[in-house]
Amino acid sequence: MGADQPARTFGLRGSEIALRICSAVVLVPLALVTAYVGGWPFAAFWSIAAFGVLWEWITLVAGPDRRAVLLAGGGALVLALTLVVINHPLAAVIVLAMGALAAAALTSAERRGWVAGGVPYAGAIAVAPIMLRADAQDGFKAMIFLFVIVWATDIVAYFAGRAIGGRKLVPRVSPKKTWSGAIAGTTAAVVGAVVLARTPAFTELFAIAVVAVVLSLSAQAGDLFESFLKRRFGAKDSGHLIPGHGGLMDRLDGFVVAGVVAVLIGLTRGGFETPARGLLVW
Repeated sequence: MGADQPARTFGLRGSEIALRICSAVVLVPLALVTAYVGGWPFAAFWSIAAFGVLWEWITLVAGPDRRAVLLAGGGALVLALTLVVINHPLAAVIVLAMGALAAAALTSAERRGWVAGGVPYAGAIAVAPIMLRADAQDGFKAMIFLFVIVWATDIVAYFAGRAIGGRKLVPRVSPKKTWSGAIAGTTAAVVGAVVLARTPAFTELFAIAVVAVVLSLSAQAGDLFESFLKRRFGAKDSGHLIPGHGGLMDRLDGFVVAGVVAVLIGLTRGGFETPARGLLVW
Protein backbone atom coordinates (compact mmCIF):
# COMPACT_ATOMS: atom_id res chain seq x y z
CA MET A 1 0.00 0.00 0.00
CA GLY A 2 2.86 2.39 0.86
CA ALA A 3 4.47 1.80 -2.54
CA ASP A 4 1.22 2.60 -4.31
CA GLN A 5 0.75 5.92 -2.49
CA PRO A 6 3.36 7.98 -4.43
CA ALA A 7 2.01 6.70 -7.73
CA ARG A 8 -1.52 7.54 -6.66
CA THR A 9 -0.43 11.02 -5.57
CA PHE A 10 1.40 11.55 -8.85
CA GLY A 11 -1.73 10.48 -10.72
CA LEU A 12 -3.86 12.96 -8.81
CA ARG A 13 -1.41 15.76 -9.48
CA GLY A 14 -1.24 14.79 -13.14
CA SER A 15 -5.01 14.90 -13.50
CA GLU A 16 -5.12 18.26 -11.69
CA ILE A 17 -2.52 19.71 -14.05
CA ALA A 18 -4.41 18.32 -17.06
CA LEU A 19 -7.62 19.99 -15.84
CA ARG A 20 -5.74 23.28 -15.32
CA ILE A 21 -4.36 23.14 -18.85
CA CYS A 22 -7.80 22.39 -20.35
CA SER A 23 -9.36 25.27 -18.42
CA ALA A 24 -6.58 27.61 -19.54
CA VAL A 25 -7.03 26.56 -23.17
CA VAL A 26 -10.61 27.85 -22.96
CA LEU A 27 -10.25 30.89 -20.70
CA VAL A 28 -6.97 32.41 -21.87
CA PRO A 29 -8.00 32.84 -25.54
CA LEU A 30 -11.36 34.24 -24.40
CA ALA A 31 -9.61 36.81 -22.20
CA LEU A 32 -7.22 37.75 -25.01
CA VAL A 33 -9.89 38.01 -27.71
CA THR A 34 -12.21 40.17 -25.61
CA ALA A 35 -9.25 42.37 -24.63
CA TYR A 36 -8.39 42.83 -28.30
CA VAL A 37 -11.99 43.59 -29.31
CA GLY A 38 -12.61 45.88 -26.33
CA GLY A 39 -15.97 47.64 -26.00
CA TRP A 40 -19.00 45.81 -24.70
CA PRO A 41 -17.61 42.23 -25.18
CA PHE A 42 -14.68 43.10 -22.91
CA ALA A 43 -16.94 44.81 -20.36
CA ALA A 44 -19.37 41.88 -20.46
CA PHE A 45 -16.57 39.32 -19.94
CA TRP A 46 -15.26 41.02 -16.81
CA SER A 47 -18.73 41.92 -15.53
CA ILE A 48 -19.69 38.24 -15.61
CA ALA A 49 -16.48 37.46 -13.71
CA ALA A 50 -17.34 40.14 -11.14
CA PHE A 51 -20.80 38.73 -10.49
CA GLY A 52 -19.36 35.23 -10.20
CA VAL A 53 -16.82 36.39 -7.65
CA LEU A 54 -19.48 38.28 -5.68
CA TRP A 55 -21.55 35.09 -5.53
CA GLU A 56 -18.58 33.04 -4.32
CA TRP A 57 -17.50 35.62 -1.74
CA ILE A 58 -20.97 36.09 -0.25
CA THR A 59 -21.65 32.34 -0.27
CA LEU A 60 -18.40 31.84 1.61
CA VAL A 61 -18.74 34.55 4.26
CA ALA A 62 -22.39 35.66 4.65
CA GLY A 63 -24.00 32.58 6.18
CA PRO A 64 -27.82 32.55 6.34
CA ASP A 65 -28.11 36.20 5.29
CA ARG A 66 -26.67 35.60 1.84
CA ARG A 67 -29.84 36.20 -0.23
CA ALA A 68 -30.45 39.75 1.01
CA VAL A 69 -26.73 40.51 0.86
CA LEU A 70 -26.48 39.25 -2.71
CA LEU A 71 -29.40 41.45 -3.76
CA ALA A 72 -27.84 44.56 -2.21
CA GLY A 73 -24.34 43.82 -3.47
CA GLY A 74 -25.53 42.72 -6.89
CA GLY A 75 -27.60 45.88 -7.33
CA ALA A 76 -24.62 48.04 -6.45
CA LEU A 77 -22.45 46.04 -8.85
CA VAL A 78 -24.88 46.52 -11.74
CA LEU A 79 -24.98 50.28 -11.22
CA ALA A 80 -21.22 50.60 -10.68
CA LEU A 81 -20.37 48.62 -13.83
CA THR A 82 -22.83 50.68 -15.85
CA LEU A 83 -21.20 53.87 -14.59
CA VAL A 84 -17.65 52.76 -15.38
CA VAL A 85 -18.66 51.64 -18.88
CA ILE A 86 -20.10 55.10 -19.61
CA ASN A 87 -16.89 56.64 -18.25
CA HIS A 88 -17.86 57.69 -14.73
CA PRO A 89 -15.31 55.73 -12.67
CA LEU A 90 -15.42 57.92 -9.56
CA ALA A 91 -19.19 57.54 -9.36
CA ALA A 92 -18.72 53.76 -9.76
CA VAL A 93 -16.33 53.67 -6.80
CA ILE A 94 -18.81 55.64 -4.67
CA VAL A 95 -21.62 53.24 -5.60
CA LEU A 96 -19.45 50.24 -4.65
CA ALA A 97 -18.72 51.83 -1.27
CA MET A 98 -22.43 52.43 -0.69
CA GLY A 99 -23.21 48.88 -1.76
CA ALA A 100 -20.67 47.58 0.73
CA LEU A 101 -22.35 49.53 3.55
CA ALA A 102 -25.79 48.31 2.50
CA ALA A 103 -24.67 44.69 2.34
CA ALA A 104 -22.97 44.97 5.74
CA ALA A 105 -26.17 46.33 7.29
CA LEU A 106 -28.04 43.20 6.22
CA THR A 107 -25.90 40.68 8.07
CA SER A 108 -24.82 39.87 11.61
CA ALA A 109 -22.31 42.08 13.43
CA GLU A 110 -19.50 39.50 13.43
CA ARG A 111 -19.66 39.11 9.63
CA ARG A 112 -20.20 42.73 8.59
CA GLY A 113 -16.59 43.53 7.77
CA TRP A 114 -16.17 40.42 5.63
CA VAL A 115 -19.48 40.91 3.83
CA ALA A 116 -18.77 44.58 3.14
CA GLY A 117 -15.40 43.70 1.62
CA GLY A 118 -16.96 41.44 -0.99
CA VAL A 119 -18.68 44.22 -2.93
CA PRO A 120 -15.62 46.39 -3.73
CA TYR A 121 -13.50 43.25 -4.22
CA ALA A 122 -15.87 41.88 -6.85
CA GLY A 123 -16.33 45.31 -8.38
CA ALA A 124 -12.59 45.83 -8.73
CA ILE A 125 -12.30 42.71 -10.89
CA ALA A 126 -14.30 44.47 -13.61
CA VAL A 127 -13.75 48.16 -12.89
CA ALA A 128 -9.93 48.01 -13.02
CA PRO A 129 -9.56 46.27 -16.41
CA ILE A 130 -12.41 48.30 -17.96
CA MET A 131 -10.68 51.53 -16.92
CA LEU A 132 -7.35 50.37 -18.34
CA ARG A 133 -8.84 49.10 -21.60
CA ALA A 134 -10.78 52.36 -22.07
CA ASP A 135 -7.50 54.07 -23.02
CA ALA A 136 -7.96 54.04 -26.80
CA GLN A 137 -4.27 54.19 -27.67
CA ASP A 138 -2.64 51.86 -25.14
CA GLY A 139 -5.51 50.00 -23.45
CA PHE A 140 -4.99 46.67 -25.21
CA LYS A 141 -1.22 46.81 -24.66
CA ALA A 142 -1.75 47.51 -20.97
CA MET A 143 -4.03 44.49 -20.63
CA ILE A 144 -1.47 42.24 -22.34
CA PHE A 145 1.19 43.65 -20.02
CA LEU A 146 -0.97 42.86 -16.99
CA PHE A 147 -1.86 39.38 -18.26
CA VAL A 148 1.80 38.52 -18.91
CA ILE A 149 2.86 39.56 -15.41
CA VAL A 150 0.03 37.83 -13.54
CA TRP A 151 0.12 34.63 -15.60
CA ALA A 152 3.91 34.36 -15.55
CA THR A 153 3.92 34.87 -11.78
CA ASP A 154 1.20 32.29 -11.20
CA ILE A 155 2.45 29.57 -13.56
CA VAL A 156 6.15 29.76 -12.74
CA ALA A 157 5.55 30.08 -8.98
CA TYR A 158 3.31 27.00 -9.09
CA PHE A 159 5.77 24.74 -10.92
CA ALA A 160 8.97 26.14 -9.41
CA GLY A 161 7.59 25.85 -5.90
CA ARG A 162 6.82 22.18 -6.41
CA ALA A 163 10.03 21.40 -8.25
CA ILE A 164 12.43 23.27 -5.93
CA GLY A 165 10.54 23.27 -2.65
CA GLY A 166 12.31 24.78 0.35
CA ARG A 167 11.21 27.22 3.00
CA LYS A 168 7.49 28.00 3.14
CA LEU A 169 6.39 31.53 2.33
CA VAL A 170 3.54 31.96 4.85
CA PRO A 171 2.80 28.45 6.17
CA ARG A 172 -0.08 29.49 8.43
CA VAL A 173 -1.94 31.00 5.49
CA SER A 174 -0.90 28.81 2.55
CA PRO A 175 1.25 25.80 3.47
CA LYS A 176 2.11 24.91 -0.16
CA LYS A 177 3.59 28.24 -1.21
CA THR A 178 7.37 28.57 -0.98
CA TRP A 179 9.95 31.32 -1.17
CA SER A 180 11.49 29.59 -4.17
CA GLY A 181 8.18 29.74 -6.02
CA ALA A 182 7.60 33.38 -5.09
CA ILE A 183 11.06 34.45 -6.25
CA ALA A 184 10.84 32.40 -9.45
CA GLY A 185 7.38 33.82 -10.20
CA THR A 186 8.55 37.41 -9.75
CA THR A 187 11.62 36.76 -11.89
CA ALA A 188 9.47 35.30 -14.65
CA ALA A 189 7.16 38.33 -14.50
CA VAL A 190 10.11 40.71 -14.91
CA VAL A 191 11.51 38.70 -17.83
CA GLY A 192 8.10 38.62 -19.52
CA ALA A 193 7.58 42.35 -19.00
CA VAL A 194 11.02 43.27 -20.33
CA VAL A 195 10.55 41.07 -23.40
CA LEU A 196 7.18 42.71 -24.00
CA ALA A 197 8.77 46.13 -23.46
CA ARG A 198 10.81 45.68 -26.62
CA THR A 199 7.73 46.86 -28.53
CA PRO A 200 7.31 50.58 -29.33
CA ALA A 201 4.59 51.02 -26.68
CA PHE A 202 7.18 51.09 -23.90
CA THR A 203 10.12 53.33 -23.08
CA GLU A 204 12.28 52.81 -19.98
CA LEU A 205 13.14 49.14 -19.46
CA PHE A 206 14.26 49.67 -15.86
CA ALA A 207 10.99 51.39 -14.95
CA ILE A 208 9.01 48.62 -16.64
CA ALA A 209 10.98 46.01 -14.68
CA VAL A 210 10.22 47.83 -11.41
CA VAL A 211 6.52 48.00 -12.28
CA ALA A 212 6.60 44.29 -13.09
CA VAL A 213 8.06 43.54 -9.65
CA VAL A 214 5.38 45.66 -7.96
CA LEU A 215 2.54 44.01 -9.91
CA SER A 216 3.97 40.51 -9.41
CA LEU A 217 4.22 41.04 -5.65
CA SER A 218 0.70 42.49 -5.69
CA ALA A 219 -0.58 39.38 -7.48
CA GLN A 220 1.10 37.13 -4.91
CA ALA A 221 -0.35 39.20 -2.08
CA GLY A 222 -3.80 38.76 -3.62
CA ASP A 223 -3.23 35.02 -3.80
CA LEU A 224 -2.23 34.89 -0.14
CA PHE A 225 -5.20 37.00 0.90
CA GLU A 226 -7.62 34.62 -0.82
CA SER A 227 -5.90 31.68 0.88
CA PHE A 228 -6.34 33.44 4.21
CA LEU A 229 -10.01 34.10 3.45
CA LYS A 230 -10.69 30.43 2.63
CA ARG A 231 -8.82 29.27 5.72
CA ARG A 232 -10.75 31.76 7.87
CA PHE A 233 -14.06 30.30 6.70
CA GLY A 234 -12.96 26.68 6.43
CA ALA A 235 -13.13 26.23 2.66
CA LYS A 236 -10.67 24.42 0.38
CA ASP A 237 -11.81 26.24 -2.77
CA SER A 238 -13.93 29.34 -3.31
CA GLY A 239 -16.17 27.32 -5.65
CA HIS A 240 -16.18 24.57 -8.27
CA LEU A 241 -16.84 26.45 -11.47
CA ILE A 242 -13.44 25.96 -13.15
CA PRO A 243 -12.13 22.37 -13.40
CA GLY A 244 -8.70 22.00 -11.83
CA HIS A 245 -8.81 25.49 -10.33
CA GLY A 246 -11.88 25.62 -8.09
CA GLY A 247 -13.83 28.86 -8.27
CA LEU A 248 -13.39 32.18 -10.03
CA MET A 249 -11.78 33.69 -6.95
CA ASP A 250 -9.17 30.93 -7.02
CA ARG A 251 -8.24 32.03 -10.55
CA LEU A 252 -8.59 35.79 -10.19
CA ASP A 253 -7.20 36.35 -6.68
CA GLY A 254 -3.88 37.65 -7.98
CA PHE A 255 -5.35 39.48 -10.95
CA VAL A 256 -7.72 41.63 -8.91
CA VAL A 257 -5.01 43.10 -6.66
CA ALA A 258 -2.50 43.49 -9.51
CA GLY A 259 -5.22 45.11 -11.63
CA VAL A 260 -6.10 47.64 -8.95
CA VAL A 261 -2.43 48.52 -8.38
CA ALA A 262 -1.90 48.84 -12.16
CA VAL A 263 -4.85 51.24 -12.45
CA LEU A 264 -3.65 53.32 -9.51
CA ILE A 265 -0.21 53.64 -11.10
CA GLY A 266 -1.80 54.53 -14.43
CA LEU A 267 -4.15 57.10 -12.92
CA THR A 268 -1.34 58.72 -10.94
CA ARG A 269 0.75 59.23 -14.05
CA GLY A 270 -1.80 59.42 -16.89
CA GLY A 271 -5.00 60.61 -15.26
CA PHE A 272 -8.47 59.33 -16.15
CA GLU A 273 -7.93 60.04 -19.84
CA THR A 274 -4.87 57.80 -20.40
CA PRO A 275 -4.36 55.40 -17.46
CA ALA A 276 -2.86 52.70 -19.69
CA ARG A 277 -0.29 55.11 -21.07
CA GLY A 278 0.53 56.19 -17.52
CA LEU A 279 1.23 52.56 -16.67
CA LEU A 280 3.38 51.79 -19.72
CA VAL A 281 5.24 54.94 -20.78
CA TRP A 282 7.94 56.24 -18.44
